[in-house]
Amino acid sequence: MVAARYQESGFRWGQIGTASLLSLSHGTNDAQKTMGVITLALIATGSWNSTTDIPLWVKFACAIAIAAGTYFGGWRIIRTMGKGLVEISSPQGMAAESASAAVILTSSQLGFALSTTHVATGSILGSGLGRKGAEVRWRVAGRMGLAWLITLPLAGLVGAVMWFIGHLIGGTAGSIVVFVLMCAAWGWMWLHSKREPIGHHNVNDEWDAQPAEDRVPVGGGVHR
Repeated sequence: MVAARYQESGFRWGQIGTASLLSLSHGTNDAQKTMGVITLALIATGSWNSTTDIPLWVKFACAIAIAAGTYFGGWRIIRTMGKGLVEISSPQGMAAESASAAVILTSSQLGFALSTTHVATGSILGSGLGRKGAEVRWRVAGRMGLAWLITLPLAGLVGAVMWFIGHLIGGTAGSIVVFVLMCAAWGWMWLHSKREPIGHHNVNDEWDAQPAEDRVPVGGGVHR
């Protein structure tokens, strides 16, 4: 028991380093994609003509947006990734973070765009599959996969609607209306999330028990 306690403590300290690397990789990939999309839109509208440089205000806007998104929605993501897919201990957490950081940093260096969440989810599921007696909650993973599948078409639909509204009104007024509508949508989603708040006070609480058919044991019996 003493050895296990020191092992857990050691891996927790190790996770500080791997979590830092994962945070760095998050910025080197996800933020770059957002800047690229905005710059492409500026080039398409004739507001920017350089294909090798990005406006400074775009860099700041993307940095603020991704930081704000993590601040307002980070706890819920942390809970789902850390407790919802599989119960992970410090060794599994360090392994998942190391694998995710390595994949994302390598992809960024090679110029490949990918999703940090997708990579992290795969690493966490892999750590669960590799640990004897771990329980993978496949229903949660399935819901996440479904969300990923519908993200692109729904994002396209919302983008088309916003463009139609902005184009119909026209000019600066159209841009302001679209901005207000998007802020209102964000505010509604934020208020909706407050019905079941997730924060530092409950992020590590036990995950709600799933129906018996959803409890899929991996490498052994089901452990609670």
